[in-house]
Amino acid sequence: MRPVDERIMETMRDEGNLTPQALDETFGVTAANHASNRLSELAKYGLVERIGTGLYRLTDRGEAFLNEELDASELTPDAGQD
Repeated sequence: MRPVDERIMETMRDEGNLTPQALDETFGVTAANHASNRLSELAKYGLVERIGTGLYRLTDRGEAFLNEELDASELTPDAGQD
């Protein structure tokens, strides 16, 4: 987890479903595909999920993490992927 990951999830909680481009614009990131890469990584841990072409939402697991009900040490790749 990187510090920006929590900011991404908090933004998704506040704003709803978002695209990587919307997140890059929100954070003023100029690096190509930055949010897309972070969202892919968060999805591996079941914290967000892709719900359409380029559209992601925060999962219940992501909510639990933000609410400090889930510790980062409990996160494993492919968690929440059935």
